[in-house]
Amino acid sequence: MNSGLKDIFGPGSCSDSRWVKTYEEMENHVAALRQLGQRIVLTMGTFDILHVGHSRYLERAKERGDILIVGVDSDQKVKRRKGPSRPVVNQEERIEVLTHIRHVDLVFLKNADDPKWQLIKTVKPDVLIATQETYTSDQLKVIKDFCGEVVVLEPQATTTTTAKIRLLLVSHLSSLEEALKGARTNIAGELDNVLGIIDKIKGGK
Repeated sequence: MNSGLKDIFGPGSCSDSRWVKTYEEMENHVAALRQLGQRIVLTMGTFDILHVGHSRYLERAKERGDILIVGVDSDQKVKRRKGPSRPVVNQEERIEVLTHIRHVDLVFLKNADDPKWQLIKTVKPDVLIATQETYTSDQLKVIKDFCGEVVVLEPQATTTTTAKIRLLLVSHLSSLEEALKGARTNIAGELDNVLGIIDKIKGGK
């Protein structure tokens, strides 16, 4: 086993070692793992505000092989797809959190300007794990040329990151609405007091 893999599978989270920075480095790791007879699984996503659905999904993915590699969309890539307000958690934190999950072995940052499907073509996984929304049927036909098999997983929880963000916003807006109602009531009361004083002044005249 090469020194890089020793660091990856050593004690602790080894976050720095398990975040593979270049395609060349990933290719070298994959070659070494295949020499060891390891079955390699690849999956990809945003993993913004990690929740139980993500954890279950990664566990199901790892069950398909020995090594789980996770491709993480960069902040720029996410913004292009989901809008300027996303991701909530920046790419460095999202990657580090994933390295602390026991089912994840290697993590790779996918940049917005990377060639299409470059990570899939580099890893050539024994199994590619995807969700129902990830690829069209035509895309799957192309991708299968670079994979042993493609497995499409059902959602692993009823919640999503978008749903959690929406819940937080609704809760915050409800609290804000109640606060504004109280503020309007206080303002109206103070205005009545002022008008009352003016009426008294006028009556005195």
